[in-house]
Amino acid sequence: MEQGGQIMKRRASGFTLIEIAIVLVIIGLLLGGVLKGQELITGARVRNLISQQDGVKAAFFGFQDRFRALPGDYASAANNINCNPACFNGDGNGRIDPNANSQGTYESLLAWNHLTAAGFLNGSYTMAASNTSLPVDTNSPKNPYSVYIQIVYDNIYGTGSPPAKHNLKTGSQVPVEIIAEVDRKIDDGLPYAGGFQFSTYAPSGVTNPVATGAGTCINSTPTPPIWAISGGSTNCGAASLF
Repeated sequence: MEQGGQIMKRRASGFTLIEIAIVLVIIGLLLGGVLKGQELITGARVRNLISQQDGVKAAFFGFQDRFRALPGDYASAANNINCNPACFNGDGNGRIDPNANSQGTYESLLAWNHLTAAGFLNGSYTMAASNTSLPVDTNSPKNPYSVYIQIVYDNIYGTGSPPAKHNLKTGSQVPVEIIAEVDRKIDDGLPYAGGFQFSTYAPSGVTNPVATGAGTCINSTPTPPIWAISGGSTNCGAASLF
């Protein structure tokens, strides 16, 4: 267009290819940082859970080697372990019973008292009375998701009807992707096989503790079944078998 003898030219406004490329690079870096941060958090949680499981298992076998008995089941604990207050004894039947034994003692809770008093675990867990039946902060440790764990002789693991064995429960409220990654790192990655298996255990007397069933934590379609990571359940649990 001519005006006053001069040709006026309009320049189209917009982003250059270089500017667009810089923006895309920045977005990529931000997304990468978020994903990497989530990966680091997940990795830390997995390591935390594995560390807790390994520590308790080492304590269990160390106690067994020293006293030739099982923590919680030890019938001479009052005489041979320096507890404060005095230790309660188990019944010495070779099992860490989940329910009251012949003396009315809950050995799965007493086990933590024996392990800490004997110096195999850090902390100080005590039993206020021999018939204490519920886990509380003073007698039981918790998993990283604030749910009590358990060391016990039972068959609440795997498909739900395996032979009873001594095992260590992770407790509930653990995201399925964390449980699955722990399984891959320390075992075979399968919820119904190996030494680390799915468990519905959750401690009594605790608000909303029950781990969700296999339907939300396990994908049963493949053979063998696998952890249902795509389902994203945040309330799963497992057990390490001894």
